[in-house]
Amino acid sequence: MSSPPDLPSHVQRFVDEIETEIGDEPGRPEALIEGNGTGPGGPDGRVEAAVREILGEIGEDPDRQGLAGTPGRVHRMYTELTAGYHVDPERLINGAIFDVAYSEMVVVKDIPFYSLCEHHLLPFFGTASVAYIPRGRVIGLSKIPRIVEMYARRLQVQERLTQQVAEFLQDRLEPQGVGVVMEATHLCAVMRGVRKPGTIMTTSSVLGLFRTRDRTRAEFFAHLERRAPEA
Repeated sequence: MSSPPDLPSHVQRFVDEIETEIGDEPGRPEALIEGNGTGPGGPDGRVEAAVREILGEIGEDPDRQGLAGTPGRVHRMYTELTAGYHVDPERLINGAIFDVAYSEMVVVKDIPFYSLCEHHLLPFFGTASVAYIPRGRVIGLSKIPRIVEMYARRLQVQERLTQQVAEFLQDRLEPQGVGVVMEATHLCAVMRGVRKPGTIMTTSSVLGLFRTRDRTRAEFFAHLERRAPEA
């Protein structure tokens, strides 16, 4: 989805962070997240009004000192955590797909991500590992974490998030195959419901050779078991 030109500046700041490399000058306005509690819609915007109503429904006083700025802060928080809806994939890739005569597996492991469960609006977070086998084209290393970030900063279920990352790489690179594995802790299972701390959910999406060739899939999983070199 292309970034609309009239995004609020605080949303645009996070879209820019996902789309651009460190040191790039996007030339777009930025604003601080913390402030006086007024969101982009003003102190009486729709989101702020909804948060005030929720606070009242749970028995709180939305006008007390500690909560007076909460509606605006919640508004800014959700726009930050859902900035992925506004990321322009073309701007994110920014031409960083290169013709290279390389046809062995490329693996990027342990990419941290944070997302919001669409069922309860509670966070889930963990790591993603992404691999692909080029067919004469490779993508810049930093783009893979940014692709994960683009889809993670939306309301999600982990299964769909995993598929979206895999399908994006498959569509853009047309490689011989793509594999994505995500492991995450879901606060909807830790803080409420079954309340089971330590529960980890693992999802995978395998396309092309990763799906049709057992040896390729086994090589991918073997890479995931190896410890990363010390920094």
